[in-house]
Amino acid sequence: MLDTNVLTTLIVNGEPQQIRAQTVAEALRALDYADVIVATALNGEFVPARKREATPVRDGDRIEIVAPRQGG
Repeated sequence: MLDTNVLTTLIVNGEPQQIRAQTVAEALRALDYADVIVATALNGEFVPARKREATPVRDGDRIEIVAPRQGG
């Protein structure tokens, strides 16, 4: 069983962040994106919303989080 109390260092949109997360979904919750519609990529690969709970993150992984923009 994995320890959920261990901090993981992820590179989020180019900035190092230490969070408690084992999956992309947990990382989004830890970063306050739980209720926001966003696109995500892990180490350069798109991660669809339906696969975030099953996609593990590891120390040093790069996550890109992009929120839609409004206006023109």
